Amino acid sequence: MNFKLPLFLLLFVSTFAIAQQNITVKGSAPFPATQEYTFICEKYAFTGEIKVQIAKTDKGGILKLTIDTSNDKARIAGGVYVDLANADVIACTDKNVKETTDGKTTSYYYFTPAEWLKLKKNDIYAVRFIIAGGPDNFGNQTGHFTAYNKMNYFSTAYDKSKKSFDTAKEISVL
Repeated sequence: MNFKLPLFLLLFVSTFAIAQQNITVKGSAPFPATQEYTFICEKYAFTGEIKVQIAKTDKGGILKLTIDTSNDKARIAGGVYVDLANADVIACTDKNVKETTDGKTTSYYYFTPAEWLKLKKNDIYAVRFIIAGGPDNFGNQTGHFTAYNKMNYFSTAYDKSKKSFDTAKEISVL
């Protein structure tokens, strides 16, 4: 009986330790982050999805976008718009913080403290972004894309389960 409570506490603490994610931006200190969400991007024919992760900093937050590409010339470029569930829009300017490794390109965008408060109160509905690349034939798909906060491509009207990620809840915990 005496061993059950310490064992339970150890399991409880280890679950939160595993669940905590971090983001490191080009050699900076790691920032606490949400899980990596997979948003559905139906118009992006190469994979149809983008990885979205949000971290808390001292001055607001960071948005990390990662997408698979067919070549190293393709990048997430220009500004990004984060559409919230309450129809509010956060415009993120491109600070040219990018990485490319193993067929994936990653871009980082920064949130102000006021934008961070909006993210804590409302779920992310969609992320609008641009992929720019070289003019190669059979190269990467380029253009304007929208990735929606959806867990699955398809669902039925009878499916009553949650169909999107609770981003506001996880952001407010950070």
